[in-house]
Formats: sequence, structure tokens, C-alpha cells
Amino acid sequence: MFYACDARDRTVLPHDPFKAIVAPRPIGWISSISAKGEVNLAPYSFFNGVNSRPPMVMFASEGRKDSVRNIEETGEFVCNLATWDLRDAMNATSAPLPHGVNEMERAGLAAAPSRLVKPPRVAAAPCALECKLVRVVPLETHTHQPVGSHVVFGEVVGVHIDDRYVVDGRLDTAALQPIARCGYDQYAVVEALFSMTRPET
Repeated sequence: MFYACDARDRTVLPHDPFKAIVAPRPIGWISSISAKGEVNLAPYSFFNGVNSRPPMVMFASEGRKDSVRNIEETGEFVCNLATWDLRDAMNATSAPLPHGVNEMERAGLAAAPSRLVKPPRVAAAPCALECKLVRVVPLETHTHQPVGSHVVFGEVVGVHIDDRYVVDGRLDTAALQPIARCGYDQYAVVEALFSMTRPET
């Protein structure tokens, strides 16, 4: 099967498979705060790490949502790790609530103070990355037409880790059971790992 993206046969593929192909995708559970002090918490499945020295992350917002506005105002945000145990709370924070409503409180999540940035983190999240804004990039098509989406790049300036998940100096990712977004309404959970050594030549 092949199709041009502007000519998908909707009788064969009534639902766009793009997100099911680019999967699984880590979830950036982004907490931010407005200049007025309004806390926002929202999950983004277009999220990933993009650099290690210094550590940097990105997330993309389809539409200029509260997270983007808050981060542009204050220059700070936190990426909280979404895990199997927190899946329902994470999903609750995806609801389209009015501007200014605190999704963290609505989902029954306790906030914990960050060390180097103002936005709070999710207290129950076993890992969190405190970030400073590097740049917000509006997306365009290859013909330079704006699409209304924005990519936020941040530098990680502080890392929170629950000590229970550090084993022999390494973070036990499988024990954390992070969840990831797949296609449609589907998710995946990391429960097992395998290792491969990168070839030297």
C-alpha cells in the first residue's frame, strides 16, 4: 500500500495511521505556570530528548495551547514522567479545560516544588526534568505555509529521580514502567528491556 498524504483512501484507511507508524512516542507531561501564577499540566505525545550535552528536550503543540503561552511568558517548564501507575491522572489532564484551570488539582495530583524553576512538578512522578526555554519554533509546510503548531525546545537544568529506581548506578527504566503513546487511543508500557552493544567499527 502507498498513498500520498493529501489523497488517502478513507474507505481503506478511515483513520490516519501516521501516529500509529511513528510509535511508541514518549509522553511529555508538561507543567508550566503563567506570569499570573496559574499552573497548567498537559500531556504531549510529540515529545523527546534531542541533545545530551547539555541535555535538551522538545515537545510540539498542535495549536498554541496554554503550555506554549505560559512557557513563552515565563521561560520555564517541567517534564514529568508519565508512568503506568499515573496513566489515569495523565489522561485526565488531557481534557480541554478553560484557560486558567489547574489540571493538576482537577486530576487529584499533589504538586511538589521545583528547585531551579518556578513551575511545580507532579509529586507522584518518579522522575522530572526542570527546563529553561531555549526557543519556540512555529512549524511550516515545505511550501512555507504556517500550520498552527509550535515546537518548544528546552534545556534541562535540574533532574529529579526517585532513589528507589536507581540500581547499581543506573536508572531502572523497566521498573519505572513509563507509558508511551501509540496510534489512535492506544498506549504502550515499558516492562522489559534488552541490550545491544554498539559496534566500534
